[in-house]
Parts: sequence; structure tokens; C-alpha cells
Amino acid sequence: MPDPNGFLRYERRLPARRPVAVRITDWREVYPPAGEELIREQATRCMDCGIPFCHDGCPLGNRIPDWNDLVRTGSWDAAVESLHATNNFPEFTGRLCPAPCEAACVLGLGGQQPVTIKQVEVEIADAAVARGGLTPRPVPASTGRSVAVVGSGPAGLAAAQQLARAGHAVTVYERDDAIGGLLRYGIPDFKLEKQHIDRRLAQLAAEGVQFRTGVNVGVDVTAEELRARHDAVLLACGALQGRDTPETPGRPLRGVHQAMTHLVAANRVVAAAGDGRPAPAVLPDGTPIDAAGKHVVIIGGGDTAADCLGVAHRQGAAGVHQLDLYPEPPHGRDAERDPWPTWPWVLRNYPAHEEGGERVFAVAVQEFVDDGTGQVRGVRIAEVTVERRDGRRIVTALPGSERELPADLVLLAIGFEGTEEQPLLAQFGVTRNARGAVDARPDWQTDADGVFVAGDMHRGASLIVWAIAEGRAAAAAIHSYLGGVGDLPAPVDPARQPLAAR
Repeated sequence: MPDPNGFLRYERRLPARRPVAVRITDWREVYPPAGEELIREQATRCMDCGIPFCHDGCPLGNRIPDWNDLVRTGSWDAAVESLHATNNFPEFTGRLCPAPCEAACVLGLGGQQPVTIKQVEVEIADAAVARGGLTPRPVPASTGRSVAVVGSGPAGLAAAQQLARAGHAVTVYERDDAIGGLLRYGIPDFKLEKQHIDRRLAQLAAEGVQFRTGVNVGVDVTAEELRARHDAVLLACGALQGRDTPETPGRPLRGVHQAMTHLVAANRVVAAAGDGRPAPAVLPDGTPIDAAGKHVVIIGGGDTAADCLGVAHRQGAAGVHQLDLYPEPPHGRDAERDPWPTWPWVLRNYPAHEEGGERVFAVAVQEFVDDGTGQVRGVRIAEVTVERRDGRRIVTALPGSERELPADLVLLAIGFEGTEEQPLLAQFGVTRNARGAVDARPDWQTDADGVFVAGDMHRGASLIVWAIAEGRAAAAAIHSYLGGVGDLPAPVDPARQPLAAR
């Protein structure tokens, strides 16, 4: 029985972040462990509602009231089991997910602050490691069926673990030199230290999952060869095609890059330093992309932009401006625009924002300014208004509002346009739709029989909880396709969408 008065006795509290002056000198995670007393207090705020809308906010269907109450009563082992029943990788979601479950917390309906669901989740996940590690669950007998998973992000890894635990032989193919997808080289260590990935990969390997890195499917191995080796294929290649702005004057200048290229280069430097290897922050062609001593302009207002901001601080940027096309969002939910329990449009302040830099809202870049040698030296911006007409976005610059910002490095963090156009698509006989994603039939198969798709490659760039949910659901469909005994959990179907006001 939950404590019905917990939310009245305790206010919402999060653990204190590491001091800014300290954390920008290293790449360790911003948040230290919360401590058992604080987490039990916060878990006590959960009311175990008759209709827990947090379940609907989370596509994984996490049993949030269940494990909150188990933490409240100190039943940590049971809380670990309850959390892992619906989520393969809570140590990832607890650190990286923006928590739509909290936006759907019933406390928000009454004007209270929601339960710190995300923080409780990560503490349970860390408790699993502290209380004996991530125990492998290998199956005693194989089904004799084999599955190829192409891509090693959260969708691919979740599917791989589910299928391996069902007795199928699973091989994960990754074109990069290490497993993890964007978790490995796209997410900075100050949000996710890579030891968490390595621990989970050790568990998957002990459960029989095989990993092959440095294999670009469609180039190093053909789709035909892969289909000959395996009984089913899951495509989970992500949505890495960055949105660009080729029409903006000066876009070809040196020093103007996609945000992800900067993040990948920075992550490789950190990874190399951890292995004791020197590695400069450069692009594949050797072009430097380090923010040290530079005036940096980040274009975009989302997670990727905030990641670039934190990286720029740690690399020693001389100054940073973060530009957002839209006006500054409200600080609280607008019930008419985004009624509870939907995900609200509000101002989101990330830890990187308290570390420095200046946010500029309602502006658009008019030109990337040349220094005379082909290198960017500034961006010319103007204040703008944005409106929707017939489903199209109309951006209008305000006359006389133009000004120039210094910029030695410009990072485009303006979203993604779906999965990359790559040889494996044609070889498997699948195509990208108008959104740059790959469609799935109700059973998660693409247009090619026996070839399934999940995660951002299917949905478009989205949240990590959706990637894991789709990976689990696609695994259930593959298990059924292979004639597996029993059913695997399938939390979502291909048409499922986030909570939204109709």
C-alpha cells in the first residue's frame, strides 16, 4: 500500500549537480549518485494512482508505481526485477530520456510537481550493478534459428537481447569500430559514461549475442550474403541523415559542420584518452573540429544542441551562442496548447546551459560570413517570426533587425531527415518514405519478407524509450515469424504514436 500523503510531506527534489567549475574540467557525468534516503523520499511521493497515466506517457509500459513503492519500502532486489521486466536498459533511459512519463504524472494534473520517475529509475538501475552486477540469463537450449541485427543502438541491442533470451542465435553487425550506435559516439560522457554500455554488452555477450564491428552491411557484406546466413534480418540503423541548410549563403565555408560530426569527433577523443591513446578532435579527412579557443555558434534548440554546448565548454571555447528559430517557450505548461498528460512545449534548461553560453531565441541565420580565405568568421542573423500556413512553416525576417555574431565554428543541430541513403536499402529491396524513414507492416516487416525494421530507422529521430520499445516489439514479431514457442513482450505496434491532444 503506497503512502497516500507522501506527495504532501515531500517536495520534488533532485540530487545536486556537480559544481560547474569542477565538471567542465572533465567528462564525467553531471549528476552524482542521489543516495538511498533521497530516492526513497522521492519514491514515496508516488500515489499509485488508480489510473497511472505515467504508463501511457512511457511507450515501454514501465511499471512505475510498482517499483516506486518497492523503493519506498526498501525492496531493492524486487525493484530491480520489476524495472527490468519492461526495460532492457534502464541505466540508459534513466540518464538520457526526457521523461514523458513525468509529464503524464497525475500530480501534474493537480498543480503539483511530478514524481522524479527518471531519477528513481536510474538509481534502481545502478543498484542492480552495485548489488551483484548485471546477471546474464543464457538459455539452456537453442532454437536453431538465426537472426542478423544491423545496427547496435538501443533498438538493435534491445531486440538482440530479447531474441537471444528466446533461444535464437543473434549476430549484431555494426559499421563503426565499437558497439553502441549513438550511445557510444553520439552522446557525450557527461551524460552517459561508456562504462554503462560496456557492462551491458558483457551481459549480452554472456547471453550468446555475437558482435561484429567494422562491418558495413551493403558494402563489406551484401544483403544477399546476410540473408543466406540468417533466417531473419532486423534493420536498426538509426536516423542519422542530418538536416542541412544548403540555401543559406556561405554554407560551404570551412568551419560550418553538422553537429553530429563534432559530437562524434569529441567522443572519440574522450574514448581514446580513456585507453591512454592520443587522439585529436578531427573529421575523417583530418580537418580539425575542436572548439578550443573559438567562438562557437550552435544552431538549434534541442538535445543535440545542448550536447554540443556542453562539449564546447569542456573543450575550452572562447564563447558560445545557441540560436533558436522559435520564440522563448513558456516556463510552465500551457494547458490550452498542451493539455495534461501530453508532452508540453516549455523552456527546457539543460545542465550545459548553466555552464555558460548565451541563448538567442526567435532568430535565423541569413548568411555565414567569409573571412576572405574560405573560413567562416561570423554569422549574420535576423529576428524572425514563424507561422504555419497550409501545413507549411513560413519564416519572416524583421527588417532592420540584422546583426553579426563572431563564429569560428558553426554547428548545425537542426534535426534529422531520417535514415541515411545507403547501399543496404536497395540490396534488401526497401525504400525510404517521404520522411526518410522505412515503413513497417503491422508485423514489423518491411516490403521485403523476413526483413524487419525498428527504432529511429522506422520512426525517425525520436526518444530512446521509443527505440527500446520498438526493438522489443520487433523482436516479438521476429520470434513469431521464426515459429518460436510462446510470445515475447510487444509494448508498441508500428502505428503507435506518443500521447497527443486530438
